[in-house]
Amino acid sequence: MQRLTEPRGGRKGADEKLQRLLALVPWVAARDGPTLEEVCERFGYTEPELVADLDRLFMCGLYPYTPDVLIEVDVTDGRVWIRYADYFSRPLRLTAAEGLALLAAGKALQSFPGADQAGPLARGLAKLARTLGVAGDDALDVALASVPQDVMAALRTAVETGRQVEIDYYSFGRDEVTTRVVDPYAIFSAGGQWYLSAHCHAVDDERLFRIDRVRAATALETPVERAEGSVVATAVYSPRAEDPRVTVELKPAGRWAAEQYPVESVKELKDGRLRVTLAVSERAWLERLLLRLGRDGKVIKAGDPTLAGAGRDAACRMLKRYRDA
Repeated sequence: MQRLTEPRGGRKGADEKLQRLLALVPWVAARDGPTLEEVCERFGYTEPELVADLDRLFMCGLYPYTPDVLIEVDVTDGRVWIRYADYFSRPLRLTAAEGLALLAAGKALQSFPGADQAGPLARGLAKLARTLGVAGDDALDVALASVPQDVMAALRTAVETGRQVEIDYYSFGRDEVTTRVVDPYAIFSAGGQWYLSAHCHAVDDERLFRIDRVRAATALETPVERAEGSVVATAVYSPRAEDPRVTVELKPAGRWAAEQYPVESVKELKDGRLRVTLAVSERAWLERLLLRLGRDGKVIKAGDPTLAGAGRDAACRMLKRYRDA
């Protein structure tokens, strides 16, 4: 569950930006100059963001960066064309391992919102799968943020009919499941996840719920008390002013955390290390982050002194459970 606010500068992680751009390229290249408005609507861009990403494509290519190995982008009269470099017309010779890695990466890319499920990339992946002898969706399945059909159906019904919905929701931050009644506003996808924006009566405030964490949903007969709110499709997490801050030093192998989580400050250190400051709304969230980082992340300063040893405490609890078992 996340707090809602207007987007601040369209901040996205580098991985998400790259995934969106990679999904955009084959879709645009397969069409005869779609409008900028069409591209923005399909992939969740604002027009300035789209133009900035298209400008970056001009720099994509291979050494020695001559025109024949650079992607060509043409934006004219509100329409955009993307043409692949001559290099891409040459057949590639891949090992089986390289082919399987390419297939897995392509399948993951096809899961990004807006990706063309019947376009050139999809057809190329199908040919590659047949060549590798793994043809068929049941042979290689890359799924992101899967949502039970009955949950999605109940939420859509509640949104469309203006009725309240009761949900059993797993809160990642607190590591607990709660039952609550909400007034649903909208369902949308962002960053590879499905979200429900709603007014939550349990806390009497607006909330953003990740639908893959909704364990059960029941559309009620009672009409919503609030039909709309301030939520937007590009809503981002916004910490509370009273939330404690922690400063974490990341080794090079842990730099991914600065891209995957909202950080308030980033400082480059020697040897590829980073020092980042994060807001901590729930201790359980910080514990999980530090467990994932392991030796690649260490709290060096905490606004709440009890958070300084959060990673160590969580690791000790896990070890005790193993020993007890």
